[in-house]
Amino acid sequence: MRHGEDRRIGGGSEEIKMAGTGKTILVTGGAGYVGSHTVIELLKEEYNVIVVDNFVNSIKVQSGKGNIYPESLSRVQQLTGKKVVFHEVDICNKHALRTVFSFYHSGEQKIDCVIHFAALKAVGESCALPLKYYGNNVTGSANLMEVMMEFGVKRLVFSSSATVYGQPQYLPVDENHPTGNCTNPYGKTKFFMEEIMKDVVAANPDWGCQLLRYFNPVGAHPSGCIGEDPQGIPNNLMPYIAQVAVGRREKLMVYGSDYDTEDGTGCRDYIHVMDLAMGHVAAIRQILDPTYSGLKIYNLGTGRGQTVLQMVKAFSEVSGREIPYELVDRRPGDVASCYASCELAAKELGWRSKLSLEDMCSSEYKWQLSNPTGYRS
Repeated sequence: MRHGEDRRIGGGSEEIKMAGTGKTILVTGGAGYVGSHTVIELLKEEYNVIVVDNFVNSIKVQSGKGNIYPESLSRVQQLTGKKVVFHEVDICNKHALRTVFSFYHSGEQKIDCVIHFAALKAVGESCALPLKYYGNNVTGSANLMEVMMEFGVKRLVFSSSATVYGQPQYLPVDENHPTGNCTNPYGKTKFFMEEIMKDVVAANPDWGCQLLRYFNPVGAHPSGCIGEDPQGIPNNLMPYIAQVAVGRREKLMVYGSDYDTEDGTGCRDYIHVMDLAMGHVAAIRQILDPTYSGLKIYNLGTGRGQTVLQMVKAFSEVSGREIPYELVDRRPGDVASCYASCELAAKELGWRSKLSLEDMCSSEYKWQLSNPTGYRS
């Protein structure tokens, strides 16, 4: 591969030119919420980044050369001054994935590791459209691993979820908590992929995988330039609150007020997206160690729970805006309380969350004020 070579793969980047001096990381779903914030931190650490994404959770813009590029990654490049190589690829299209891997396999900078974010992620939608979720999240992920195997890429960091724990049997939830008793199809897709990855590593001792079980990512980059931009009515709490705060929506719908929690509303472990991004950098450092093999699992959260109404109050205090809300019926698939024990990540990855609830709310509000209609602004 020649620096500056013009090569488009599946609607790809206008120029194939790596930004960093370190290892090369392919990021699936890297134009989405958690993906784009993680790409910033990878670039800061001098990794080369290749993103594949199908625009399910991102907005297209046209570059000066007429090529299609995600608005989120365009802003990442502005923030970092570094190039992000992009290819428009759906992980369900194995041929397109194979084309990307083949191109870099024959070049100077081969792919060293994959961070796999690409997934459909709405709990409620997964209950209504389970086949859509199984097809994308499970089949697409299996496609990715098959192509990785073809091209000898043996390191994978997987974006999993606390939903694999189902209804918690104890709190805080640690990595030894039983999994599989999931309350919705989205959680089941994450659980199934974890099991597949365990089997792949068992069958291939030279492979290395990490399963990062997120709790509830919130907030935005401190610049306010990138953040969470849900398409349509938000499925997650924080962007919904923020849209109410700036007048984009009339009121917040609070799903469930009769849970066994402090105020009857659901209780979750909310983690700042920048802390989560740093968790991925810590995982990459560990998994790229030449001696690394096998599979490890880490919770990424704060270790503290906040109810919906506590989040509403915190956001209102930070923004100085009243957040009107209405208490409505529970959503299918939700649990009352879930928050993490993150001691294993602290011990083995050297990672802990650092940013506060106030940081989460203030960064989210700054993003929403600067971008009242998201990336379409």
